Amino acid sequence: MARRSITERLAQIEAQKKALQARLGRQERAHDTRRKVLLGALVLQRLEAGHDPAFTQRLADWLRRELPGFLTRDADKALFADLIGSPGRNEAVPTQALKAEGVVPTGTSEAAA
Repeated sequence: MARRSITERLAQIEAQKKALQARLGRQERAHDTRRKVLLGALVLQRLEAGHDPAFTQRLADWLRRELPGFLTRDADKALFADLIGSPGRNEAVPTQALKAEGVVPTGTSEAAA
């Protein structure tokens, strides 16, 4: 077996480095997505369970204030139409509808409620 030149070995190492960087990027995005899903599930569970009505109301009011400025796509706004309604309204979040849209992972908020 012929020995590869230093240039060829450097090129191979560079290719391995790029592949590892790509894998790391995918892993970081997956972790970020998982954190967002879990945080969203917690918020939805707190809205639905309502063990502390004062906190639930403050959370719902905060979401009504913040979501309209945060959501830019009409499809996203439609997903949260029940939360973006009038202030002071305290409605349960339709988890079944959100699950049907693929927004809430099965077993997150309902299992805790």
